[in-house]
Amino acid sequence: MKAFIKKEAVLCIAFLCAVISMLLVPPDVGYASYVDYRVLALLFCLMLVVAGLQDCGLFDLLARRLLAGEKRFRFLAMALVLLPFFSSMLITNDVALLTFVPFAVLVLELTGRQAQLPYVVTLQTVAANLGSMAMPVGNPQNLFLCSKFSIPMGGFFAAVLPLTAVSLVGLVLAAGATIGDIIRVDFQDAGGIGKPGQLKLMLLLFALCLLSVFHVLPWPALLAVVIVAAALFARHLFPRVDYALLCTFVCFFVFSGNLGRMEGVRGVLTGLMAQNTVVTSALASQVISNVPASLLHSRFTQDWKGLLVGTNVGGLGTLIASLASLISFKLYIRTEGAKPLQYLGIFTLANVVGLVVLGVVAWLLP
Repeated sequence: MKAFIKKEAVLCIAFLCAVISMLLVPPDVGYASYVDYRVLALLFCLMLVVAGLQDCGLFDLLARRLLAGEKRFRFLAMALVLLPFFSSMLITNDVALLTFVPFAVLVLELTGRQAQLPYVVTLQTVAANLGSMAMPVGNPQNLFLCSKFSIPMGGFFAAVLPLTAVSLVGLVLAAGATIGDIIRVDFQDAGGIGKPGQLKLMLLLFALCLLSVFHVLPWPALLAVVIVAAALFARHLFPRVDYALLCTFVCFFVFSGNLGRMEGVRGVLTGLMAQNTVVTSALASQVISNVPASLLHSRFTQDWKGLLVGTNVGGLGTLIASLASLISFKLYIRTEGAKPLQYLGIFTLANVVGLVVLGVVAWLLP
């Protein structure tokens, strides 16, 4: 039990919040309207399909092809940082970090640059969190908000692309600040696609996921196709879905739905959101993480743009502001010679700088 609570702390907190709220607002037929079934279906499908792509070795192959050979260390660091930045736009920030942080550890060990690991992994974490905001499928809060408010794609990209562009410039400058001579990266094996048939299937299913995100394909049809296809050709992928995340969403749907029916709480939260949606949601993200913040605050404002910007920019800051940041930290501290305090110092500095810079940019934008 202790191990489960430690591993799934956010789920446990969400469950506790849901249970307490249920004592104040007894279950009734209104509960059925709390849950956004479309979001849950899309999350499930995307997690399964991305797990299938990862299982084929696609991301590992692309990274090896890009980094093998002689390169300046500055270019190597930049590539390691930009891989999660761009990939997170389609495969989510969590998966990008799970894929490319271990890869960075391998590359820096092969080149004898382990001392640079805290800096590079920190930048990878920031890159994945900021790159993921550029697409509706980049992170769970984007997917939820796009579904909740039926955000037009033109409005979505107008809100996030300026922030993404500033983020890209900042990350390139930060990665380019590394110092080093020309080094050579040689992998013991070339890597490759292990399951070409599965790769084709997953690419097709991923295309269908995107069509559903953009409201071209109904989500019940997508869910049925993905489940049947996986059951027939890739049953081993079902256990790789993050069911804890889905349950966390359900718990926060119940919690936020019940809060919305409490007059006093609704008045306070509505007032805070009316004053400044970006600041309120960004600050809340520092304490409860940006995904729960988006679920909670969405019931008390119609300012989807402020909520979108606030929860994405608010993913910077504390280690729990974005749960993807915890993934990087856990992966780093498992490495030989890890220095957790040094990592946390670099992480905090980079995140505070990023939070301030993007906060100012968000304030200047119309």
